[in-house]
Amino acid sequence: MRTREDCLQADLHDPLAPLKQQFELPAGLIYMDGNSLGVLPRAAAARSAAVIGQEWGAGLIRSWNTAGWFELPARLGDKLARLIGAGPGEVVVTDTTSLNLFKALAAALRIQQHAAPQRRVIVSERDNFPTDLYMIQGMIDLLQQGYEMRLVDETLPLEQALDDSVAVLLLSHVNYRTGHMHDMAAVTARAHARGALAIWDLAHAAGAVPVDVTGADADFAVGCTYKYLNGGPGSPAYIWVAPRHSQDFWQPLSGWWGHQRPFDMAVAYEPAGGIRRYLCGTQPIVSLALVECGLDISLAADMAEVRKKSLALGDLFIRLVEERCAGHPLTLVTPREHALRGSHVSIRHPQGYAVMQALIARGVIGDYREPEVLRFGLTPLYLGYADVWDAVEVLKDVLDSGAWQQPEYSRRTAVT
Repeated sequence: MRTREDCLQADLHDPLAPLKQQFELPAGLIYMDGNSLGVLPRAAAARSAAVIGQEWGAGLIRSWNTAGWFELPARLGDKLARLIGAGPGEVVVTDTTSLNLFKALAAALRIQQHAAPQRRVIVSERDNFPTDLYMIQGMIDLLQQGYEMRLVDETLPLEQALDDSVAVLLLSHVNYRTGHMHDMAAVTARAHARGALAIWDLAHAAGAVPVDVTGADADFAVGCTYKYLNGGPGSPAYIWVAPRHSQDFWQPLSGWWGHQRPFDMAVAYEPAGGIRRYLCGTQPIVSLALVECGLDISLAADMAEVRKKSLALGDLFIRLVEERCAGHPLTLVTPREHALRGSHVSIRHPQGYAVMQALIARGVIGDYREPEVLRFGLTPLYLGYADVWDAVEVLKDVLDSGAWQQPEYSRRTAVT
């Protein structure tokens, strides 16, 4: 695509284009932050009105039974499972990514304590999303049993980090900052060959790239629903466990919702069978119900077409930035290779924060991550080729004119 007209023609023939009509997109904006917070599905307003007005308002407590509230985490989990290569009864939508990481890590370490108690190392990446590293640190501090965290970086490749002391490998399928994507099957096989269990964070992958936790022979996976799955701000996360581990699970967050018979009100905890034991406390039904609106749109899309368009949008964006913004101090940090790239593109600029604020003021919404990284989400369900063309034109003007140097664009906000 060499002209904007080429982009418009590509949009006209895009098989995913009809799905854009299922989202509320504010006029005059180019939204390139779906990798951080997805767009509002049109169905969400009616669904929230029904949950609040009818199910809560009229049904009141009866709706736990009559409206299916009690089964909602597992029912949504079965839908979400289809997007990550899992089977029925293997996923629940519940809690936050951080809490689900804690559960999965506790489960994996408990399994290893029985199978290989000498293993005391948890491997992750130095550039992993911070909450993943914080939860590992918290678990180590809680257990006080000689565990340590080992971080893969430019000085310690994964092959060297994985040795006979490793109990668990915890990685993000797609890196939040760079957009680098791991080969889940190959990395999991490498971990298993060294006797380690593999936990995958799918927050920046599910709904944007093909995921097959079963085919990859992974052990555990977690992720959020508010990015590419468009579940809403802070919507509940999810957790998957391989069936071979489903009855071995133990977690310290043994809340009553994960009890085999929660309304027996028994004194002793008895975990539910299978995936339901990953539940903890009473579920947030209003936000949980809205997750389904985004899931249904994702399930209506052909994931092969989603991936094809994502890569094409990324190729177009990278090429246009390099052609039109040449001469500016921009450095691509996202891999060019399709097999190594997720669905967002990250570019460094020495004044990245101010540049992004100037872009947002002009109606091109991405976000900023330290150090110096401008992130642009390429969400195929509602972003078009002409959107990418226009976004780069705005970026070029912001850089050429020096508009980002206005003082207000350097004032830090709480959320970047």
